Amino acid sequence: MQWPIEYGESLPLNMCWLIDKVTVRAKRYYRRMERRTVINEATVLEKLRLSNGKLRRRESQELEFKEQFNWAGLPAYLRDFAAFANNRGGMIIFGVTDSPRRPVGLHKRSLAQFEKLDASRVTTHLNEHFSGVISWDYATIQKHSVSFGVFLIEEATVKPVIAMRDAGAESEIKEGEIYYRYGGQSRRIRYTELEQIIQQRIQEDSDRWAQLVSSIARTGPQNAAILDTTRDIIEKDDVQMLVVTKELASQLNFVKEGHFVDSGGSPTLQVIGNVTPVESMEVIRQQVTQLPLEEYPLTASDLAAEVLRQLPDQKTHNVWETIKEHGLKDNPHYSIYSFRNKRQQDLFIRDGTVPKGIPSIYRLQTVDFIVSKLRNNAS
Repeated sequence: MQWPIEYGESLPLNMCWLIDKVTVRAKRYYRRMERRTVINEATVLEKLRLSNGKLRRRESQELEFKEQFNWAGLPAYLRDFAAFANNRGGMIIFGVTDSPRRPVGLHKRSLAQFEKLDASRVTTHLNEHFSGVISWDYATIQKHSVSFGVFLIEEATVKPVIAMRDAGAESEIKEGEIYYRYGGQSRRIRYTELEQIIQQRIQEDSDRWAQLVSSIARTGPQNAAILDTTRDIIEKDDVQMLVVTKELASQLNFVKEGHFVDSGGSPTLQVIGNVTPVESMEVIRQQVTQLPLEEYPLTASDLAAEVLRQLPDQKTHNVWETIKEHGLKDNPHYSIYSFRNKRQQDLFIRDGTVPKGIPSIYRLQTVDFIVSKLRNNAS
């Protein structure tokens, strides 16, 4: 992915840029994570209000009721996720009988399944079965001593969300299909709504290009370059400028061309031109990142299962104790938190607060680390 960036004429091109913080005039999405709002308890309770012993609210384009939660029904739930995301977003409330509509709450077994829901596992299923970004959240809401499970699905920023593979015992999800919320049903999209989505997408892309060209024109083509975050370089004509993070820079020795370098020691870069530290660049966004699911493919359950496969004499609690003892959850070399929305992420970045119930996802090398530690402890 590439975005134009701007810089002043006084900044020479034939140099290696050392950049501590960059900001980019573009938006990168944390896949399946970024959201604008969270579940509001008052909103849920309003949807559960009674009139003559029955619910006042009916199922609609933005509301679905289900009697109980069952993990086996996940494909059908994810179909609803996609349908809501392709329309205006919506909410699924578990704990409401079908006929008549009565808020009875979740049964004990169903409630236990919902409260043990692995958000990263749901996210993985979304990634595997649908294109685009489906932003969602979940919560348990109490009313009159009974509990209700709630999924909140945001309207997709980029539509349409398309099924990429089949899923479900009854083929609830079929490859290539697009689901849309009509009244109280999630169904395959019709021509009219699909045409509207396509035209809206074309218009949005056109507006972005117009804004982009306007920005370049305002700055001047001679002052515009490309920040390529996939290769970590800045390009201007035939010149490529290396983007080096502060962490990497602290480990490098920069040696001018023509100077002798002994073998061994710190990693060394040969520099042709000058190295100039820059704290920030105009029109560059503070951080350009995306959720590295490829780097952190393991949920906590996946991690424990792989460790126990290699060490069948160990117990799951030994895995959790090793993670805690060595602070692996706080070490991005092994693990990162899988935040469900941007508010949670911003809170963590601001003061290090991790909201309750936020799962971690792990790198494959975390398995090797834990296996090594447990083997050493057993010997």
